[in-house]
Parts: sequence; structure tokens; C-alpha cells
Amino acid sequence: GGAGGSGRERRAGAGVRAGAGRLRYSVPEEMPKGSLVGPLARDLGLSPADLPARQLRLSAEKQYFGVSGETGNLYVSERLDREEMCGEAASCSVSFEALVQNPLNVFHVEVAIQDINDNAPRFLQDSFQLEINEFTSPGTRFYLGTAEDADVGSNSLQGYELEANGYFAVEVKESQDGSKFAELVLRRALDRESEQSLRLVLTALDGGEPPRSGTAQLCINVTDANDNPPVFAQDRYRASLREDAPPGSMVLNVSASDADAGTNARITYGFGKMPAKVLRKFVVDAESGTITLQEALDFEDTRAFSLAVEARDGGGLVAHCEVEVEVLDVNDNAPEVTLTSVSSPVPEDAPAGTVVALVKVRDRDSGENGQVSCELSGEAPLSIVASSGGSYKVVTASALDREQAPEHRVAVVARDRGSPALSSRAALVLEVSDVNDNAPVFEEAAYSAYVAENNAAGAPVLRVRARDADAGANGRVSYWLAGGSAGAAPYVSVEARSGAVYAQRSFDYEQCREFAVAVRAQDGGAPARSSTATVRVFVLDRNDNAPRVLWPAAGAGVVPRSAEAGYLVAKVVAVDADAGRNAWLSYELVQAPEPALFRVGLHSGEVRTARAVSERDAAKQRLVAVVKDHGQPALSATATLHVVLAESLQEALPELSERAAGADSPAELQFYLVLALALLSALFLLSVALAVLARVRRAGPPAVLRCLGAQRFSVAGAAFPADFCEGTLPYSYNLCVAPGRAVAEGAWLPPPPPSLAAEELLGAEPCGKRSPTSSAGAGEPFS
Repeated sequence: GGAGGSGRERRAGAGVRAGAGRLRYSVPEEMPKGSLVGPLARDLGLSPADLPARQLRLSAEKQYFGVSGETGNLYVSERLDREEMCGEAASCSVSFEALVQNPLNVFHVEVAIQDINDNAPRFLQDSFQLEINEFTSPGTRFYLGTAEDADVGSNSLQGYELEANGYFAVEVKESQDGSKFAELVLRRALDRESEQSLRLVLTALDGGEPPRSGTAQLCINVTDANDNPPVFAQDRYRASLREDAPPGSMVLNVSASDADAGTNARITYGFGKMPAKVLRKFVVDAESGTITLQEALDFEDTRAFSLAVEARDGGGLVAHCEVEVEVLDVNDNAPEVTLTSVSSPVPEDAPAGTVVALVKVRDRDSGENGQVSCELSGEAPLSIVASSGGSYKVVTASALDREQAPEHRVAVVARDRGSPALSSRAALVLEVSDVNDNAPVFEEAAYSAYVAENNAAGAPVLRVRARDADAGANGRVSYWLAGGSAGAAPYVSVEARSGAVYAQRSFDYEQCREFAVAVRAQDGGAPARSSTATVRVFVLDRNDNAPRVLWPAAGAGVVPRSAEAGYLVAKVVAVDADAGRNAWLSYELVQAPEPALFRVGLHSGEVRTARAVSERDAAKQRLVAVVKDHGQPALSATATLHVVLAESLQEALPELSERAAGADSPAELQFYLVLALALLSALFLLSVALAVLARVRRAGPPAVLRCLGAQRFSVAGAAFPADFCEGTLPYSYNLCVAPGRAVAEGAWLPPPPPSLAAEELLGAEPCGKRSPTSSAGAGEPFS
């Protein structure tokens, strides 16, 4: 057929994605380079616009053909010599694969190479030397050998012709392998006396159009009579030999006999006219007729040999026989594995069944020795499926995961069915490219940090860390705050790259003891993936607050000289804004005129007399108590108490007056004036109430007022609040006036002006009978 003409046969479906397919074209040999073979792209269902994206290309061991990148046409790129490519084979074709990408697929193409009559028949030698006895009988045949013609079919050797003469004719014989050889036939008896030699032209003709021919000279010498030629035991011998037979192996032994006697009966053996390749393979012993192998055989190169053996007697008569040697195949060729195309890397989200590689397998042996099966060796989510023409596809068998296996290494193993079986392998390395299928994962779901208060702004708090199993930008993690407890955001910040959390300002335990923030980790994929973790920050207390004295305020107190040991003078009340040990308070008396007269409770802060008051003790005592916490280092505060030792208020007034005179602060003086006016108003109201009560008593007091005779009343409400809840030690104090006393024991009053104080005290009414052992019970602490 013409280039891509009617000789083309298409078996594939119309779609490029069809399964295994084969395209057939035919083209004569010796066509010039660039000759069109066929429209390959069109036959594959590709338009010219598809060619850049599909990347049509050819895969073959030797590039006899090429494909146009613009039109997709198949053209001749190398000289096509059918005789060189296929030798004596009856048919000749070139097979290769056409590969397309996006998606990857393979199509099998076969181009049949048609023979043309470009080779003339050729004899192995230019002349033949024959010696024929004059007594040779008509009808005797002489083997002349075979002419060679590299062409096949009708273009091959078809027959022989002999130059016209009166003695000989030529006949064409065909051997079992189909080759045609010439035999010279004696038609009329020779007469050496009339003609001692003959020179004839032998012509070999083929069947081409126009026919070609080759010639050789026959030189025939007529000898004296040798009546009996040698005779072989068999006209045709057959032998078989394994292709792995070593050189020196005996093929067989031929035998001939001669009825003559003497030198005419002495037979020697030799080969007739044969190709040089055959003569290199075998040797025949001239005396015994034993044929021996002298060069290794190859079944894949030549499957059978035809040997022409001659037996020549001493008189020059020759007999011929044919020896057919069959070469038996041995499994001596391992399969050949070729990776024609590999798609690497492949994304990890590729679906199962994605083609990742194309494999070509070939075994030069025949029969079961050449039947090949293919498999994958190694642990990988891949499988191999057969295509056609010895091709296989490697496809994904299941989902890929780059985080578990970034690459897969398998071996494509091809094994034939010979005994023993031979195999070969080719390594296949498939890289898996990353897809953002993993979110960052924090090392901990919740973090805890402990930071001492008064830290510096910018101090590191802790570092969070999240890991992303992906690679590249998909595994690059950045951090930021994503909410938290109310008001927690201004306290800390997070560094985007490292995940380090820093304090934005100094923490104060007394204002905020703990807070929580949410930190989000996000990768750089598209779309991005993220996760969050909670960071809880606990602020640790430091001893940064000194104790604060709540009571007593600056003022003077009166203690009777008749007070016994343990008499409650006052109670020092202090608080500390810190917590824990930093807020544990202890009290100590650090200054007193009479150190042995007073003592203070270590934990209660109660100031009591350590012994009974005596007349020798100074009337005015100034006590200084220190309040310490248990922090490191400890912080402290002091409280000053002014105590007047007097049996009555009138006796204490001079000392109180001096105390008031010493206070030259205008603010303090104003406070005392306001306090005195309040006391006078209270005393006036009390007097009115007592008068009403006395009048009611005469008529019989109501039950609701009967308790007033034994009750004490508080006048401390005007001095400070009843409940104080700031700090760690809340207290409430009451000050009462008992009968028989000018002032209640343990009461602390600001020093009033002398005139106001005297008027107030002289106008006070008794509120009940005083117990001899009574003390300022209302000043006792409670918790």
C-alpha cells in the first residue's frame, strides 16, 4: 500500500482513552526520509489543537519513524532496508508505542515493511569446478548449490537457467526450508576424446518486476572412466541439537560406499557449496564423515541449518546428501524490562487507578521459554496490569499518603515460563508530592504558665509548638491569638513564627490572678488548615504590699490604774493586700516606756497589760507596735498607741489636754471639733431619752425596754464603720460606757478640747451596773 494507504488497519476505539489498541500501517522499503506513513494523530482521535497539551511522542528502541509536532503525521526518519531489518523472514514489521500525556496513555503501532526487488540473486562463488568421468551415465545429477537472494516472496530466487549445450541441463529443486537449489543433469553421454572440457554460464533468476539475475561459470572437465560413484546410505539425514551444546559436540555421522576398488573406491567427505555462516558453525571429518559443531548455536538467530555433504571417490566421482540440523530452543534469554515512561512525582490525592508508569517486556526465547509474566516486588500501593503487545501499566492500587511514605520503591519483575525460569527486574522509584491534607497539631491541647507578678513588659511567658505533617508551605505553621477570657487579650502577645508568648505589660496579682487565651496555629496551604490550643496563665503573688494598719488611728486611751494583768488595752488591726505567706501578719511591741507593763499578741494584735498597773508607772505611755508579714523580704508597718494611766476621766483630762495641745495640725483640730459637736448632740438626745424612760418606769416599763438596764451601747459608730472587709482580717469594734466609769475601758477617742470633753463626760448617764472584772468586751476580736 501507499504511505498510510489502504494497507492501514485500525483496531483501537475512536477515543484516545480507550484501552489497549493497535494501529497498522504499511510502507515499501527504501522510501526516502520524510516520506509520509500515515496521519497518526488523526487515527488516534487527536486534533492539531490537542497536540501541544497531549505531547504525542514515539517510544522505540530504534527510531525508524518520527511524528510531526504540528500535524501529528507519521513519517520516515531512517533508511528502511527490509533485508537488514528482518533478514530472511517472510514478513517484516516495526512495532513501537505512541505515548500521549494528560492523561497518560499508550497505543501500539505496527508498520509493515513491504519488500521491493532491490537485490539480485548471487552465487556464493563465481565459478564451479566439476570433474565428470566420460563413462558417467546420462541422468546423473550434480549438486550445484544455492544462489542467495535477500528479497522475499515473488522478489526472491525463483529458478535457474543454463547456457544452451548438447550435454547438460539444469533442474530446480526445493529443500524443506523452501530454498531452491540447482542440480546439473547429464542428458547425453560424454566423450572425452571429442570434448575434454565445457564452460557454461549458469544464471539464477528472481520473480521481481523487472526481474534481476546473477551468473556463475561452470567449468566441467571430462575424466577417464570411474564406473561407480559413491552412494550415501541416506539421501537426507536429520539431527537435532540444543542451542546450548558446547563447541566440539558431534552432530551425526554420514556414510557413503563405492563399488569400485582401489583409489576409485577411496571416499573423502566434505561440504558442498554453502553460506560462510554455515561453514563456520560445522566441520566434517574427511575420513570418517563425522559432522562436529565448532561454533556456539543461537536459536534466536538461526533455528535450523541445511548442510550439503559430498562424498568423493578417488576417481573423482561425487555423491551428495543433505543433512538437516534442527536447533532446539533453551531458556537462555532472560526477559528484558524497559520503563518507557514514568510520571513522577504523583500527587498524594491521586485516585486509585492512576497510571504512573508504562513498562515494555520482551523475551527473545520461543514457546514457553518466551512467555513472560510481570509483577511488582516491594511494599507499595501500586499494581501492574497487562496491556497488549508485551506492555504493562503500573497504576495506583489505593490512596497515597506522603506523610507515611514520601516515595515508593518497587521492582518490576518479569519472569518467563522456562525451566528453570529466568527473570529480570527494573527499579521503579515513584515520588509522592504533598497536598495540604493535615492540620497543625499542638503538642498539648492546653498549656499552663506561671508568671510572678511585677514582671517586665515583653518577658517570655512560654512557647507553644504545633507540628504539621505536610511539607513546604503546607507544613509552615504560623501562630496568633484567637480569643480568650474577658480582658485577657491586652496581657500577652504571640510571635507568629516561633509561637513564643510574651507579656504585654506587668502583671498585678492583686488585680488579676489568672487568665486564659486561645492560640491558633495555621499552615500555609491553600486552603489553609488550623487548630487552636488554650494557654492559661497563672499570676504568682510577690510580697509587694506592706501591711496597712486600720486601727487604732491617732488618739489617746485611758487605762485605770487598778487594771490587772491581761487587761485589754487596745487591738491593733492591720490588713495585707498580698496572699498566702505574704499576707500572714505578726505583731510585735518595739517601743514602750515600761517594756514589762504591756505585751502584744503575736497573731491577734491585742495589746494587754503584762502585769498589774502600779502607782510608780508613768501616767502617760507611748507604745509603738510593728506589724510584719511573712514575705521575702518581709514588709512592715507601725502603729502608735498613746495610753493614759488614770483612775478617772477627770484625772486623765490634763494629760488628754496636753495631747490635744500638741496636735497643731489644723485638719486634726477641725476633726476634733466636729467630733465634739457630734458627742454633745448625742448626749442631749440621750438625756431626753432617759427622762422619758424615767417617766415611763413610774408607770411600769414596757417589756421591750427592760433589757436596757443591763445593756451596753456603742458610740463607736461615729468613729469608723462597723464592718471593714478590705484585706485579710475583717473586724468590728464597739465602745461602751459602763456604770461607775467615766470612760469605757479600751475606748480610743480623739482628744477633744478640754471644755467640750468635760461638759460631755459630766453629762453622761450610767447604762448599767459594771462587773468588777469587766473589761472592754466589745473590743474583743471576732473572725
